Amino acid sequence: MKTLCTCPRWLKILGIVTLVLAVIAGIVGYNRFMRDYGATTFDNPDDRFMYGSMGAENDAGIPYWIFYVLPRVFPDKLPKPGVGYASFGVVWEEGHELPVGFSKRRIGFDRVANTCAACHVASYRAKPDETPTLVVAGPNHTLDLEAFFRFLVDCAKDPRFNADTLMAEIDLAADMDWLDRLAYRYLIIPITKKRLIEREGQFQWIYRHDFPEWGRGRDDAMNLTKYFMIRWPMDDSFGPTDMPSVWNLKKYRPEKGDRMNFAGDSHDPYSVVIDSALGLMGAAPKNKQDFLGHIDWLVEYLKNKPAPKYPFPIDAARAARGKAVFDANCAACHASSRTGTVVPLAEIGTDRGRIETWNGRAAIEANRVVKDMGIERKGLVEADLTGYVAQYLDGIWLRAPYLHNGSVPTLADLLTPPAQRPQMFWRGYDVYDPARVGFVVEGAAAERAGTPYDTRLRGNGNGGHDFGTTLPAAQKTDLLEYLKTL
Repeated sequence: MKTLCTCPRWLKILGIVTLVLAVIAGIVGYNRFMRDYGATTFDNPDDRFMYGSMGAENDAGIPYWIFYVLPRVFPDKLPKPGVGYASFGVVWEEGHELPVGFSKRRIGFDRVANTCAACHVASYRAKPDETPTLVVAGPNHTLDLEAFFRFLVDCAKDPRFNADTLMAEIDLAADMDWLDRLAYRYLIIPITKKRLIEREGQFQWIYRHDFPEWGRGRDDAMNLTKYFMIRWPMDDSFGPTDMPSVWNLKKYRPEKGDRMNFAGDSHDPYSVVIDSALGLMGAAPKNKQDFLGHIDWLVEYLKNKPAPKYPFPIDAARAARGKAVFDANCAACHASSRTGTVVPLAEIGTDRGRIETWNGRAAIEANRVVKDMGIERKGLVEADLTGYVAQYLDGIWLRAPYLHNGSVPTLADLLTPPAQRPQMFWRGYDVYDPARVGFVVEGAAAERAGTPYDTRLRGNGNGGHDFGTTLPAAQKTDLLEYLKTL
C-alpha cells in the first residue's frame, strides 16, 4: 500500500500564515469599509429629528472628510464663495460640526447624508444682528437645494477632484492612520468621484437653461420622485414648490378625504414620510426593520409636533375683529370640511406648473417600486392631478413666501390683487417683517442673502387666489392680525 505524499513542513506553515493573514485582512477590511457601527442616539427628540440617521449613509452618503474639504478645494463652485456650506442657506446651530439636516454615521468609515430636517427646519430673526431662532418641522425657506445638488456633481467633474488635491487638504484637518490614508487615496476618493458623476444623469433637468432656478426654499419634488425613485427619462415638466411645514401632521384626516402635498398627490402622512425618506436614500433600505422603525418614530413625532406660536406682539382687539373677517371670507376653504382637500385649478387660478409634473401613471409606477421593496403604505394617489389643496393655516405666519410655488412674499401681498403683487423679489433672507407677515424681501441685505425670484418666469406665476383682495384696507389689517394667532 502506497503512502500518500505529504507537503513539506514549510509549505504547511506558509499556508497557515496565508490563511491567518487573509482572515486578518478580511476582518480589517470589514471593519474599515463595511461594518455599520450604528446610528448616534439622542435623548432630545428635536435633536434626533435634526441630526439622527435615516440610513441614507449607505448608498447616498458622502465620506466625511471629502464632505469636509469640498468647500475649501472648490470655493469657486459655491453660490456665495467664502462661507462654505452656509452659502447654500443651510440652518446651522452654533457648536455643531454639521448643519441641521445632515447626519454622520460610521459604516466602515464616517459618512455624511441628508435627513428630512435639511428642508424642514425653519429659522427667523427679529433683527439682522440676532442669532436665528430655529423652528423644528418648519419650512427651510433659506436652503438652496438645487445649488447644493449641482455643487456636488460639479466638484466631482472637476479635474481637481483627485487624490493628491483632496488628500493635501484632508491632511490639514484629519489625523488619519496609514491604512485610512491608503483607503482614502486609492479607494474612497476614486469611488466617490465615480458615484457623484453618475448622479449627473438624474440631475440633468437642473442644468437646463430654459428652466429658471428653484431658488432658496424650493424644490421640484415630484420631478425628483420621477427621476430618482422610478428612474424615468427627463421630460419637459417643471414645477418647483415651497418647502412645506411638517408640524402637527395629525390634522390631516385621510378618512374624510384629506390629501397630502400641495397638489394632493399622496394619501396620508405615513406615505409622505416614507416616500421622502426613500428619496433621500436613493435606494431600498439596507435594514428594512430599522428603517420602518425610524419612519414610525418620525410620523408619531411630527403628528404631535405643534405649530409655533407667533413670537411678536399681537393686537388682541384687531385680531378679534380679524376673526370675523376670516370667518366671512376665508373659513369656507381654510377652516371647514373643505380644508385639506383639492380645490380645482379653475377655481384657485394659481400657476399650473406643479400639477403638470405628475400624473396617475407616475403614481402607479412609484407605488410599484415601493411595493417591490417590501414596504407597505397607502401610497400615492393613482390619478391625474386637478388642482391644489386648501391649506390648513396653523403656523401660517412662518410659511412665507406664499402660494404653493412661493410666488407671493407676504400675507399682505397675498391680499392685494394679483396684478399689484411684487413681480420681482429676493427669497431666503431670514429677518422677519411683522407688519406685512412674511420675510424681508427687498434691500441690500435681502439681496446679499437671497436668490432672485421673477414671477414672469415659468412655474413662478403669482396669479390666482384673489380671495379677500377687494376688502377695505382696515379689514385687511385686522385679518392679518388674526392670521398671526393661528
